[in-house]
Formats: sequence, structure tokens, C-alpha cells
Amino acid sequence: MSLKAVLEAIELLDSATVTGDDVAGLLRKAGLQHVEVTPFTGERGATEFLRVRVPGVQGRSRGGDAPTLGIVGRLGGIGARPEKIGLVSDGDGAVTAVATALKLGWMIDRGDPLPGDVIVATHICPRAPTIVQPVVTMMSSPVDMATLNREEVLPEMDAVLTVDTTRGNRVINHRGIAISPTVKAGWILRVSEDLLTIMQNVTGRLPVVFPLTMQDITPYGNGLYHLNSILQPATATEAPVVGVALTAELPVPGSATGASHATDIDLAVRFCLEVAKAFGAGQCRFYDAGEWDVIQRRYGPMTHLMTPGRA
Repeated sequence: MSLKAVLEAIELLDSATVTGDDVAGLLRKAGLQHVEVTPFTGERGATEFLRVRVPGVQGRSRGGDAPTLGIVGRLGGIGARPEKIGLVSDGDGAVTAVATALKLGWMIDRGDPLPGDVIVATHICPRAPTIVQPVVTMMSSPVDMATLNREEVLPEMDAVLTVDTTRGNRVINHRGIAISPTVKAGWILRVSEDLLTIMQNVTGRLPVVFPLTMQDITPYGNGLYHLNSILQPATATEAPVVGVALTAELPVPGSATGASHATDIDLAVRFCLEVAKAFGAGQCRFYDAGEWDVIQRRYGPMTHLMTPGRA
């Protein structure tokens, strides 16, 4: 179970004074040594990027050939101070990332390391700006999307789970978690059967898949509507990317406080952990390689959707 890790992460991040070094200290105490904190200051504020490399028994960090999974906690900020007091709904991506890394550290200490390496990345920002959207007031970020992707999506990630609060909309009417179809190199592919199986095992319910549009997998800044930033990592890598959304039955602002549900975050953490176990062992495919080859031969690349496009 990962609920204890979730509660510890929430208690730490629900603070006006929490820093990246505070989070790094918690993770190092759990036995994780490869923790990096990188401060960033922009025109709209400051944040601190956090990256954690968790070595696997057969991972590349130890000379093995097991694939590496990336887990990105995507968010604008964990707080909207001074406008709002407390942890905001948008912060659940960071909570999930920190709790997942914490649990992985505990697992290694208890003799249960994973087969492959896992890289967990997010950023810690207790004072992020907000932005008014058509449905709800959402969180913005002191960091531009290009910088977020550069710091959080690394070339060595063979597949990416991107976790993001996705409650501020009217197209997902389910509380808990939902996953996206696989996105790879500008293509929205079929939903991974392996991920559906893991999801139903973790939740004990029928798997829930949220809808994607072509706009959602294009970069921010092109003037198009995006559901949120959950699939923005797919614009920075040609590795397969799947969104893991924290969802609600009705629109909840990303800037709302008191809206984080520890049990829902626990579902996201356990899903990420089970995917990490299976992916590193070669037992979880994000996409069908044979079908991908057919798509490329018949229809060609769609990588132009990963760019800003024509002016």
C-alpha cells in the first residue's frame, strides 16, 4: 500500500515554506541518493525542479538493459499564495510524484527493488499564479512549457507517465483516476491493453479513459484550446506518453483548496508503481510496435504536431 507515502507527501507539500531541499531531504531519508534540485526564477515567479533517479536491478544505471520509465508530476504549482491558503487541487501531480518516489525508496529498503530504472520529475512551487479559463479558474505556472519539458522529460525515458490534476472540465465525469490513449510522435494511438489491465487491477473497477483531441497534443502557445498540460510532455519526446489524470464528477478549479483526495492520489501512485514494475520487466507495452511500423509505412510521420506549426 502507498497511502502512508501519500499522506507524508501531502503533509510536507501543504506548506507556504516548503522547498525543493525539504522534499529532497525526505527522499534521501528513504534511501534515495540520486536526487537533484534545480532552482528556477522567471518573470512570473520562482519554483524548484525535483528529479529522482531510482535504480533498478537490471536498469541502465547499473549496466543492465531493462527499459527506463519516466513519471512526471505535471502542475502549475502546489499553492496559489497569497490568493489562496493551502495545497491546491492542481498540486496533486507533485504529490503523486513525491509519494511514488518515496514508496520506491521504501521498497528498495525492504528488499523489493524494481527491474528497471525509474526517473521521477516534478517541480515545487507554493506560490504560483492563476489564470481564468471558460469553465473554472486554473493554475498557471512561473515556468514556461518549454522549460518544464526540458527539465522534466529526459532523453533516457523509454516511456512516460504524466500525472496531472484534470478536474477543471466537463468531459470527464468520474471521480478517481483516468488514463489517456498512448501518444507517440504526434500520433494518438489505441489505448494500451496492458495499462487497462493494470488500471482495473489497481482500482477494482472498469478502467476509465479520458478523451483527447489533436489540439491537446500540440505545444502550448499556438493559440489552440488544450484540456490542460497533461500531454505536453508528448511534445518533447518521441517515446510513448500516457496521461494519468486525477479526476472529478464535475468541474473543480485547479486553484481550489481542500479538493485533494488522498485515496484518489493513492490510486494514481499505485497505478504508477504497478506500471513501473511491469514495464521494467518487459511485461507492459505502451503501444504495439508492429502496428506502429504499419502506421509509419502507410501514413508517415506526424511529428509536425510536436512543433508550434505555421504562423
